Amino acid sequence: MKNSLPDRVALVTGGGSGIGRAAAVAFARAGARVVVSDVDPEKGAETVRMMPASSTFIQADVSVTSQVKDLIRQAVELHGKLDCAFNNAGIEGAIARLHEYPDTAWDRIIQVNLKGTWLCMKYELRQMLKLGKGAIVNTSSTAGHVGSRGRMSAYIASKHGVLGLTRTAAVEYGAKGIRVNALCPGAVRTPMTERLLGADPERAERMAQFIPMARFGTPDEVAEAAVWLCSDAASYVNGLALPIDGGYLAH
Repeated sequence: MKNSLPDRVALVTGGGSGIGRAAAVAFARAGARVVVSDVDPEKGAETVRMMPASSTFIQADVSVTSQVKDLIRQAVELHGKLDCAFNNAGIEGAIARLHEYPDTAWDRIIQVNLKGTWLCMKYELRQMLKLGKGAIVNTSSTAGHVGSRGRMSAYIASKHGVLGLTRTAAVEYGAKGIRVNALCPGAVRTPMTERLLGADPERAERMAQFIPMARFGTPDEVAEAAVWLCSDAASYVNGLALPIDGGYLAH
């Protein structure tokens, strides 16, 4: 969506790889000045090198209040405002049945995926309220809509929570000119997906058989939806949980 975000300042968290990296590049292509954030400085810097000179990287762990607060402060100091944000940072965590799930692994996933999204929204909204407008997109998942036998109870709980936060914020801030929506990617070829699948092409093939389009998605296909939701083309879209899953949830 070239030039759909002229004179906008956009923040992308989890921008060091996968969907976040693709989104950062897509926001820049749409005309936005982009602040890329990630917990990994090397990967974040690598993303910025793919983008225009107006793009910047700020390291932050979204589960830490002081770091999120400083991230938003620095972004506004650099560019004078914050128009839109793609809260994409997330982890998959441990794989175990619910009754065997490690406490520490559960806590970390909730801290990053759910608390991290809440913290980012908290400080982004403060800036957007000053502007009297804004757009926020949160990354949930098809796992935010359904249960699974995949032994990922913490991840699934966190992504359900992200949808709850998204809908609540959409109701609370819509009249203030701030739209809040969520993307729900399905099977997308990202480093996270590769870690979950391992070196098992047969497993990937079996997963694809459950998708009506019979293939995995790409990070770019998710990224373009994030840009659209932040653009004026989606000016009356608020509180949406948009599946990008090749039709998986249509079953």
